[in-house]
Amino acid sequence: MTAAEDRRVLEALSGAIAERTPVVLATVVATKRSAPRRAGTKMLVFAGDRQLGTIGGGAMERRVLDEAGEVLETGRPRLLDYQLVDPERGDPGVCGGEVQIYLEPYMPAHTIYVVGCGHVGRTVVDLAHWLGYRTIAIDDRPENVSEEAVPGADIRVAGTLGDALTQHPPSEDASIVLVTRNVDIDVEALRPALATPARYVGVMGSTTRWRTARKLLVDGGLDDHALERVHAPIGIELHAETLEEIAVSILSEIIRVNRLAATDAAG
Repeated sequence: MTAAEDRRVLEALSGAIAERTPVVLATVVATKRSAPRRAGTKMLVFAGDRQLGTIGGGAMERRVLDEAGEVLETGRPRLLDYQLVDPERGDPGVCGGEVQIYLEPYMPAHTIYVVGCGHVGRTVVDLAHWLGYRTIAIDDRPENVSEEAVPGADIRVAGTLGDALTQHPPSEDASIVLVTRNVDIDVEALRPALATPARYVGVMGSTTRWRTARKLLVDGGLDDHALERVHAPIGIELHAETLEEIAVSILSEIIRVNRLAATDAAG
C-alpha cells in the first residue's frame, strides 16, 4: 500500500467517524508466500458494498466485502483466514499464498435522548456519558440544560423532545429516556418518540402514572399496539433508591436491550 493510498483511507475513516457513518476497516495483517497485497494494506467498506481502496480484488475481495457487510450489521470484529491455492476446493484465488485479514467496525456511539434534566435526568446523562454513549439532554427549562447543569451532555436542547428530534433525528441505534416532572410532558413526548425507529423508549414513574399516561394517549388516538414498545416503569428492578442507583437501573435496561438486538443480528 502506498503512502498516498494509506493517507486517503485513513482520512476517509476519520471523516466517517466524524459524520457518524458506520464503516469497516479491512486490514491485511499477515501474509505467507505469494499474496495480492502486503501486510498493512487497508480498505474501507461502507454500507451497500461501497468501498475505498483495495486488498487485492477478485474473489477474495468479494468475500471480504460480504463479510464486512455482516460486521456492519453486528458491530463485531472478525478475523479472516484465506488460502489462495485451489479454487476447486473453494479457495478465493490461485496466488499460492495465505492471507489473514482483520475486519474492524467503527460504529457511531449509541445515542441516548434524556428528556427531563432534573436530578434523575442529570444523573442519567452523567452515567451514560461515562459509559461512552452520545447524550442529548432535553428540557423546556433552559437553566436545566446549561453546560454547567449537564456537563456530560454532547448536545443540549432547551425545548421539547419534538424539537430535539427535528434537529437531531434518531436512527434505530438510539434510546429515548423520559424522566420528566409530570404526566402531561410524558404524553407530549411519547407521541414523537413512538414515531421514531429508536430501539428503546422508557418512561419513569409509578405503574399508576404510566396507566394514566397510556389512557390519555389512547384516548387521543394513539394506537394501543404502539405503546407496547414502551418500557414502563423504566429500568431493571433493582429496588433502587439513590439517584445513582436509579441511573444504573435505567442504563442496565438499555444495555440489555442493545445486547439482545446485537445477538439477534448475529443470528
